[in-house]
Amino acid sequence: MGLVMALQITQLRMTRFLGRFGRARKGATAVEFALIAAPFFFLLFAIVEITMVFFTSTALDHASMDVARKIRTGEFQSTGASSADFVAQVCDSMSGLIACNGNVSVDIRTFVDFGDVVVNNPIDANGNLNQGAFQFDPGNAGDIVLVRVFYSWQLSTPMIGTVFANLANNRRLIVSSLAFRNEPFGA
Repeated sequence: MGLVMALQITQLRMTRFLGRFGRARKGATAVEFALIAAPFFFLLFAIVEITMVFFTSTALDHASMDVARKIRTGEFQSTGASSADFVAQVCDSMSGLIACNGNVSVDIRTFVDFGDVVVNNPIDANGNLNQGAFQFDPGNAGDIVLVRVFYSWQLSTPMIGTVFANLANNRRLIVSSLAFRNEPFGA
């Protein structure tokens, strides 16, 4: 009889405890926040990172247009500037919020006619930027020039890279392309 009585008392205590636990509202907000905090912060960081990628894309487009204008007018060719000079000027023209840190590459080619312009894929089979295939030929007066500027962005938000990365090592390639005919400079 003592064992049965002890089990009944334990069951009664457990029922009272569960009843109090079910009615308690202290900490409910903390528990609810804990349940939604991880998805909320993941979404917040993903939105910020994607915004930064689009901001970088816009800054790269603007800087590329500014510096490519020097090729179009012949200023770049007359000074004997190199690919490294072009990259340095693009980096200087981009906002101070975006660090180049060796992430910028250029491919500048000339063509006879706009119909001859061929845009090859800058990403190799391993998912890396194929910089060995890049050229630097700003052309002469009247030439058709294709300027492509590449920026390799390191994605840092977890799991976003599987969807948003187009390079190896969780990186996103941002490309700015311009095609134009050089002005009749130097005549």
